[in-house]
Amino acid sequence: MTLLSLKNLTVRRGECPVVDNATLTIKDGECVGLIGPNGAGKTSLLRGALGLLPHEGQSNLAQLPAKDRAAEAAWLPQKREIAWPMSVERVVALGRLPYLARGASLAREDEDAVNAALSRMGLTNFRDRIATQLSGGEQARVLIARSLAQDTPLLLADEPIAGLDPAAQIATLDVFQGLAREGRAIFTSLHDLSLAARYCTRLVVISQGRIAADGPTDQVLTKDMLAEVFHLRADIVLTSSGPLVEPLGVLR
Repeated sequence: MTLLSLKNLTVRRGECPVVDNATLTIKDGECVGLIGPNGAGKTSLLRGALGLLPHEGQSNLAQLPAKDRAAEAAWLPQKREIAWPMSVERVVALGRLPYLARGASLAREDEDAVNAALSRMGLTNFRDRIATQLSGGEQARVLIARSLAQDTPLLLADEPIAGLDPAAQIATLDVFQGLAREGRAIFTSLHDLSLAARYCTRLVVISQGRIAADGPTDQVLTKDMLAEVFHLRADIVLTSSGPLVEPLGVLR
């Protein structure tokens, strides 16, 4: 089943297209990594796909009413701040708002979704702690749990592992991989190319606003692509856990 469909999606900053005629589809069971250098248009592509930025072209999500869109796709933005001193459990429970009538309390299925999200992110023992008193990395995990509690077929995540320690990065991507195996879909921007190659079933490369490559990891992640898109000289070492990208230098 197609969960995200973009056709000629264009997002402009002034007259300049920061996303230029992007066309792609994402189906259930996929964990798709969006990679590209800083300023390539990754965040604009994700936000445009959700209808959070003015755009041209088509997105099946952007055309939905907000309430319906919230039931189809969860959004984890790059900028992650918890503004109010609420418990971790209450922050995660905000992910259930799309399903609640105004002023309604959590039903059993909502509580189950919150508990499952806390468990997936290793936060069960944090549920009563004040979220704003946690470290930055811990707060990031809380907000990932909030998006998981939304329990949508599709999750769009913008640099979800930025600022996390290595163990938390791997644990988070383990969760994403598990969701894909359950039949959901993940579309996530990542800067760690080795982890993107290890965990994603497919990579989409964006360069100067255009999709430069889209396909299976072993076909997309090549030395030539790294040189052309990232201006990076690198070795790609095949290991038992997947490709390992070893940067060697910058190409001028």
